[in-house]
Amino acid sequence: MPLKPVDISKTASAATIIFEALKKAIIEGEIEEGAPLRQDEIAKMFNTSRIPVREAILRLEEHGLVKSQRYRGAVVSSLSSQEAAEIFDFRAVLEPHVIRHAVPRMTPQILSTARGYCEAFHSERDPMKWGDLNRLFHATLYDASELTYHLEAIDGALNRIDRYLRAQLVLSNGMGRANEEHMQIQAACERGDAAEAAALTESHILGARESLILHLSSLQT
Repeated sequence: MPLKPVDISKTASAATIIFEALKKAIIEGEIEEGAPLRQDEIAKMFNTSRIPVREAILRLEEHGLVKSQRYRGAVVSSLSSQEAAEIFDFRAVLEPHVIRHAVPRMTPQILSTARGYCEAFHSERDPMKWGDLNRLFHATLYDASELTYHLEAIDGALNRIDRYLRAQLVLSNGMGRANEEHMQIQAACERGDAAEAAALTESHILGARESLILHLSSLQT
């Protein structure tokens, strides 16, 4: 399992540390879908008992990243084309709503930070970093909305599909299209045009949806 061993035997928040490490590895594709999460192995890697490992795995299951299978135990969840489409449809409703509320509250500092991520996304040549920069760009703009429950729902949806989104960005023109659309969203936010920012965000999500569904369908046929 591609995780770095960490000695957390004296750490009170062992379950949280294990949860975050596993979540990151799953989202970034270091642990593939369908891979089993063996509690004994994970406990040994983190120099702890199985109790915090079990708690961490239960939290991953609550986030939809892991599922329990008979005779196999906990395994990394896979995502069907239908499930991916549903998540993208959910995002296409929620995220335009959030950014519409966010635009009037965006400060020069927020816009500057978002532009920095937008430009970094454009210039980055390492595909492994595209996913993080993509999320940072959108999250910076959305955070201004202060719609905490909405933001948590978006974060959960993104966690569920993040490893697939990263693959989609590497697809033909996936990065180029995302970059152009990011710049358009950024420009609308800087103009203070909430309606345009919302429309562009919806189009951005639905475009990524189409590309990803085609990708997933090709893998599942």
